[in-house]
Amino acid sequence: MAKSCSVCSKGYQKGHKISHAHNVSLKRWYPNLQRVRVQQPNGGTKRQWVCTSCIQKGMITKRSA
Repeated sequence: MAKSCSVCSKGYQKGHKISHAHNVSLKRWYPNLQRVRVQQPNGGTKRQWVCTSCIQKGMITKRSA
């Protein structure tokens, strides 16, 4: 699976997971990616990994069924 959005290039963010006892370990947060059929400008379709924020903003044109 792709780890970044093909439209906005949003990828994972790194940080620390800190427990109540202040034990620190590394953590990654991944974007919510969906595999969507995207309408291309030349009339064709292509499947791409797109984050849900790009889908909600309307940055892609979904293929009509």
